[in-house]
Amino acid sequence: MTFLNKITSVFIVSAMLSGLGGCAQHESKELIFAGTFDGEGSEGLYVFSFDRKNLTFELLQTISDRVAPSFQAVHPKMPVLYSASRSTLSGQSDHQTISAYRADRDTGRLSLINEQSAMGISPAHVSVDPLGSFVYVSNYTSGNLSMFPIRDDGGLDEASDVVQHTGSSIHPTRQQRAHAHAADPSPDGRFLYVSDLGMDKIMIYEVNRQQRKLSPASTPWFENTPGAGPRHLSFRPDGEYAYSAEELTSTVAVLRVDKNTGALKQIQRISMLPDDFEGSNTAADIHVSPDGKFLYASNRGHESIVIFVIDESTGALSLAGHESTIGEHPRNFMIDESGELVFIANRDSNHIVVFRRNPRTGLLDYTGTELIVPRAVCVTMMI
Repeated sequence: MTFLNKITSVFIVSAMLSGLGGCAQHESKELIFAGTFDGEGSEGLYVFSFDRKNLTFELLQTISDRVAPSFQAVHPKMPVLYSASRSTLSGQSDHQTISAYRADRDTGRLSLINEQSAMGISPAHVSVDPLGSFVYVSNYTSGNLSMFPIRDDGGLDEASDVVQHTGSSIHPTRQQRAHAHAADPSPDGRFLYVSDLGMDKIMIYEVNRQQRKLSPASTPWFENTPGAGPRHLSFRPDGEYAYSAEELTSTVAVLRVDKNTGALKQIQRISMLPDDFEGSNTAADIHVSPDGKFLYASNRGHESIVIFVIDESTGALSLAGHESTIGEHPRNFMIDESGELVFIANRDSNHIVVFRRNPRTGLLDYTGTELIVPRAVCVTMMI
């Protein structure tokens, strides 16, 4: 029996969502995309249908012709998925790829629209402009950022801008050069914030939609605490505050946003770990809940999601608790649009785990549902 057949026979784990308000509107199936690294039997990019009412999954497709399709993002208006991989295009062995796929709304299966060079090495993050005009790819190893105009069919034009970062910071092995880790647009799409782990800076760019270019904002960067290693950024829905997951120090920097200039100002810095934790840990992903009331971030080492309450008036954080991820190395996680469920990709446990979120307390409750996905590192939903 092949590994895929084994997955097909064991991966459906069911649990009823008892007492979860608002479920009736979600009876139709939704699509779940799981990005992976190579190894442990991984077959690439996985496509599942998700039955919310019964909390079950069905494997629809695997796309196995890309190397390590490890991060993806969904277009805000079209049924199109953008997936970054470490495959290379013919004649461009020094650059890896970003691919655009259209989802068939009847079958859920993906078909390739086109692909482009990511214009860099080790694409670690993909984001889509909130207005649906551009895709941004952060290339970790080469320390640069690429901007791709989106065509009418959802496909990608060649990169219209590539911005190279240069710089370093104090960590002896992780910060010897620039490492662009994530590019996150402001909720209104006017600014782009690029977390550069190697430079200890969040670079701030204005988006020129007519010229399809990026230009440094009037305040061109925010400088994190030396050695912090900014990795990912998440905005409160109103755009007033942003939260930086600092990988190397397992901290969150709370940042007030000037919505006119894009400038960031730190108002708080808080640990993601319990006071009595003594092991090694690195921060990974970070997300504000859709209602803007809670912040969640993942710990690799403590193997947990830290949960913070967000002060409505000041944006400051207070600790609500920690929840075990029921697995190892939670590299990425997703809160669904309704704020009801949290999906956590545990890379070293080869699975995605589903939690129910309490909208009043922000705390998470393990549902018992686990989806086997070898080397799972990214989980995304399309409704």
